[in-house]
Amino acid sequence: MNADLLETLLDRMRAGDLRAAEQLFLAYEPELRLVVRRRLSGPLRAKFDSLDVVQSVWVRVLNDLRTGGCRFTSPAHLRNFLLRVTRHCLIGRLRHHRTALEREQRLPEVGAADSLASGHPRPSEEARANELWEGLLAACPPEHHELLRLKRQGLPLAAIAARTGLHEDSVRRVIRKLARKLAVPADGPAA
Repeated sequence: MNADLLETLLDRMRAGDLRAAEQLFLAYEPELRLVVRRRLSGPLRAKFDSLDVVQSVWVRVLNDLRTGGCRFTSPAHLRNFLLRVTRHCLIGRLRHHRTALEREQRLPEVGAADSLASGHPRPSEEARANELWEGLLAACPPEHHELLRLKRQGLPLAAIAARTGLHEDSVRRVIRKLARKLAVPADGPAA
């Protein structure tokens, strides 16, 4: 961009011509974004984009140009000014996000989903388990309720037999009979 075109665009921009501001922005934006991208690490890229910094530069420059505070003698002068303002804006963003970057920690890669999962059943699982328990109690005679409570606690058949006074085979038979009763609906198997 030559000095005459630059001065014309700057004058038009001072007068409020948005097309002139857009032309200047498009002329310098790729180089300014490149300056920012070179200094952005991976964690910083998650916080903001290079275009965010460049746009904040243009907001500052446009405000300065409208108030008449800036005069540029050449395209190189404007370019150097924009580069300096871009670096200052980037440093401001880096300072703003420094504390967050220092405190943030990555989740462990292996088993990350497992580390977030609760050891407790979900409410829907609890509701289904309660419904099944009520169905078990309703399906068996009251004298077998104690046997079911012990089985629900996870006791082995031998321990259940010892506590209830039944033989192990009897405990096994009651549990199988109950399982068959719950597996097949009362109306009979569907055809």
